[in-house]
Amino acid sequence: MAPGIWSDRISSLAETLRSRQMKSGGWGYFDSVQESLEATCLAELALAPETQASSSAAILFLLKSQLSDGGWPAFLGDSEGSWTTALALCTLNSTGDFTAAREKAFRWLYAERGREGHWFWRWKFKTADRNVQFDPDKYGWPWISGSASWVIPTAFSIIAIKQFTVCNRSEASEKRIHLGVDMLLDRACVGGGWNSGNSVVYGVPLRPHVEATAIALLALQDERRSDVIQRSLAWLNKEILRVDSVSSLAWCILTLFVYQEPIGGLTNRLATIIGDGRDIRNHATLATAILALKCGEMIHPFEVLR
Repeated sequence: MAPGIWSDRISSLAETLRSRQMKSGGWGYFDSVQESLEATCLAELALAPETQASSSAAILFLLKSQLSDGGWPAFLGDSEGSWTTALALCTLNSTGDFTAAREKAFRWLYAERGREGHWFWRWKFKTADRNVQFDPDKYGWPWISGSASWVIPTAFSIIAIKQFTVCNRSEASEKRIHLGVDMLLDRACVGGGWNSGNSVVYGVPLRPHVEATAIALLALQDERRSDVIQRSLAWLNKEILRVDSVSSLAWCILTLFVYQEPIGGLTNRLATIIGDGRDIRNHATLATAILALKCGEMIHPFEVLR
């Protein structure tokens, strides 16, 4: 696709996404009247290069919807923080501003942990509940407070903390990062890749999922290329040939780009599948697709620098 046509396509998709923004400044899922923090963060990241962050209605919405403890709810109106806190911190990290809000979010993420972080649950997983095979001493982050560690929330939390502390790493933040990284490596599937949580249940190895693998690899982009990471990257490169989901293909592109893998053919395939974007009613999916199509043309919102 010629550069001019490609630019016009992205601009058209961005305009479609922008037209679906709610009066509050946020975005919902599909035609929901309730704002989704995930959809809002991804949409803001996709549109941010074309707006002034300080006057962005989406940024103002994020600042207003942050809870008093520093977390963000999954949906506006919820009273408890969730995994979207990491995504919101990544979004604010991309602006470089709003230090107070980012500091509160960092403190929330630093204190939050999967259920395995409590001694009782570590004891339970080590002694009584052996249906799943993982090291409970290695824990990450949950979808919502009080639940166990899961791959995708852990990956986004690692990215957010790595970005926020890039110029001011402390022993405490490094320890929390490494604990999350160790959890991801421990939960990898036998042949590489990740599913939503555990690699073996009731003695049966589970198959990896494309999006979980792509997002986990994003969190590990600056880590030593261990055998687990190499196997997972190889699995993703092989599996992507069969992927026709817009969301999964977009996350694969975002990941393979930071690993310096070729993505030209993948972005062309994504552009063909997505068309004019009007049939993509999930606003989080449309935003992720725009981010993937912009790879190499803007600062990668989930890139980690050391």
